[in-house]
Amino acid sequence: MPDQESWGVNITLTDGGIIRAKVESGHLAKYSDNASLLLDSNIIVDFYDKDEQHTSTLTSFRAEVNQNSNDMKASGNVIATSDSGITLFSESLTWLSVSEKLYTKDSIMITTIEGDTIYGIGFESDSDLKNWKIIQPSGVTGKEYK
Repeated sequence: MPDQESWGVNITLTDGGIIRAKVESGHLAKYSDNASLLLDSNIIVDFYDKDEQHTSTLTSFRAEVNQNSNDMKASGNVIATSDSGITLFSESLTWLSVSEKLYTKDSIMITTIEGDTIYGIGFESDSDLKNWKIIQPSGVTGKEYK
C-alpha cells in the first residue's frame, strides 16, 4: 500500500533551482520504503534546457520516479517528441536526471520531420532528442548521402 496518494498531480524537477522537467499525472502513489513515486494515469513530461527553454515532451501510461536521484522510468506506449520534430516511440524509456540522458533497451521507432522512419533496438539520447543513437538500427531512408 502507498504511504500517500494524490490526484491531478504536477511535479517540478529542478537542478540548482533551474527547472529541468515538469511532470503531470492523473494519479500519484508515494512509497517511502523504496523512495519512489508511481504515476499511473495520463503521464505528460515536459523537458527544459539549462536556460529553462522547453525542448521536448514525453507521454506514457505509467512512470516511476526515484525520489533520491530524480531518475524516471516511463512505460506503456511511450512517445517522446522534440520541439525540432523528432518523435520516438517505445514501450519504455528511462531519463537519468544527473546526465539528462534518455535510454531504453526496448524496440524503438523514430520518425523525423524529413519523413524518415527508423527502427531499432536500444536507444540513447539527450533529453532534447538532438543527439541520439540507436544501438541496433534498421530501416530505410530516402536521403541521398554523398
